[in-house]
Amino acid sequence: MGIPGGDYVFFLGMILLFGWLTAHYARRLAAVARALRAGGRAPGVCVRIESEPYNRSDARRYVFSFRTSEDGRTVEFEDLASGAVKVGSEVTVAYDPADPERTATVAGRGSWSPVAQYGLLVAGCGLAAVGFTAVLVLTAL
Repeated sequence: MGIPGGDYVFFLGMILLFGWLTAHYARRLAAVARALRAGGRAPGVCVRIESEPYNRSDARRYVFSFRTSEDGRTVEFEDLASGAVKVGSEVTVAYDPADPERTATVAGRGSWSPVAQYGLLVAGCGLAAVGFTAVLVLTAL
């Protein structure tokens, strides 16, 4: 026995989730593009890798640190990285000097293009939102 309207609730939840993820990654994509256009570059290092508590998942958060070339400020930020990145790995950081905390991204040799990474996330989440919307609309007919 199903819950009346349960299908609609599920699909609406999925549409909202993937819609929010699309908007989130689109904002990050815009920040990354701004950083790459601004031209600020600095050497950085992976300072820590955080994993899920109790190792329940293989999801990891990579935290990098760099020093701005304009005022020497140390900035930490989280970004996507490959499994080859370890604590202490040196990276090239691209950032907008006007707002390094919000625009910093790992760029350069040995990593995927940050625009491609976030572009794929935007496209994938957007397609999922559109797909769930289509299924919801078609089941309502």
